[in-house]
Amino acid sequence: MFNDNAKGTLRIGLLGFGTVGQGVWKHLQHNRDLLQRRIGVRLEITRIGVRDLNKPRAVKVPAGKLTTDMRSIVEDPEIDIVCELIGGTDTARKLTLRALELGKCVVSGNKALISAYGAELFQMANAHNAHYFFEASVAGGIPIIKVVREGLIANRFSLIYGILNGTCNYIITRMEREGLPFDTILAEAQKLGYAEAEASLDVDGWDTAHKAIILGYLAHGRWIPLKRMLVQGIRDVTPADISYARELGYKIKLLALITRDAKTRRFFVRVHPTLLPLKNIMANVDDVFNAVSVSGDVSGTTLHIGRGAGQDATASAVISDLADAALVILGAPEPVICEEKPHLYQQVAKDLEIADLEEITGRYYLRLSVKDAPGVLEQVAHELAKNNVSVATMIQRDDVPGKVAKVIFTTHISNEKSIAQAVKDLGKLPVVKGKPFLMRILDQKSL
Repeated sequence: MFNDNAKGTLRIGLLGFGTVGQGVWKHLQHNRDLLQRRIGVRLEITRIGVRDLNKPRAVKVPAGKLTTDMRSIVEDPEIDIVCELIGGTDTARKLTLRALELGKCVVSGNKALISAYGAELFQMANAHNAHYFFEASVAGGIPIIKVVREGLIANRFSLIYGILNGTCNYIITRMEREGLPFDTILAEAQKLGYAEAEASLDVDGWDTAHKAIILGYLAHGRWIPLKRMLVQGIRDVTPADISYARELGYKIKLLALITRDAKTRRFFVRVHPTLLPLKNIMANVDDVFNAVSVSGDVSGTTLHIGRGAGQDATASAVISDLADAALVILGAPEPVICEEKPHLYQQVAKDLEIADLEEITGRYYLRLSVKDAPGVLEQVAHELAKNNVSVATMIQRDDVPGKVAKVIFTTHISNEKSIAQAVKDLGKLPVVKGKPFLMRILDQKSL
């Protein structure tokens, strides 16, 4: 599909020209000669698909390159690489499938699309000898997809966990430093551009879940549906929770966890606010930074830290994929296990099943507001014991003196099914005021 061997130029069609798209344009223009020396070919964005031709933009682009007809870019026989940065799933899916059907290389940073339709996209790529690259879909400037897929290819992965959303990490960091509530910090993050005006995708955990699904597939060869995951965001985390966690020796982070049991061949993917020991390196990864810990049976544990969001970090990952796409077009060998060969991953995932909730074990942090009266703690302890949840520590604070007390428990090892039922039962007690709040603890006792 390379159309300009004589001139040594590969033509790129860019679908979407928002923050990331403009970053890709800017950095390709600035580093064009460096990239050409490194990969042996010139990368040129020749057409750009936008929704509004007249929208003000931070970079200047020749007007002739812009079009609202994105389909025409995909269909253009002169376009070698299609770079999809429009977001969403409906239009992106149709355009991506068509580009792959035409045998083109496609680069994408669209984690929602890949997590929902990855199997279909990879099958289309395989059927038409096309290629699909998506390094920018997870952890921004951290090349974690290459790490898992290529750098650590010799490993079986027992645990992958990490901070995959810079917005949530920024909010929690500022809540910790300033003692301000979630809503206040979110509003300021939106004004500063660190959070979208509609922030639910980030703060309710769905953006992290999409990324975790992709990592789970790359590590284990299985797509896990969102409905089979545990997904909890950070809206209900309070400055008091952050303070209590520190008192107990922990910091709170929104984590994605991908676990696999080698004996039972069961795996699971989950996202939730988590208490990490203060000495854990990841506990001290703050602001918009991301971090991913990967534990393999050959390599041991490796830790990867970098900017997980923002124009430059994400543009860097997109350009890395554009370079890889160029090398494949020029005849470079594909990765030994690559995303466009789904039959290989099916062999990796043979007999691997999604774990049930009772198989997901760990320790828990539970916050309750209860009536300040004799016998209340006995009622709470009864409900926990009834569900086989054993208390490890307890902190009690007056919320409204003489009327309402705040009680924080940490537990010994239990499982997700038992703790979920315990929380449900506690919520029905007349002495419990409001909804119980649950977080998970990740330490040596729970691993």
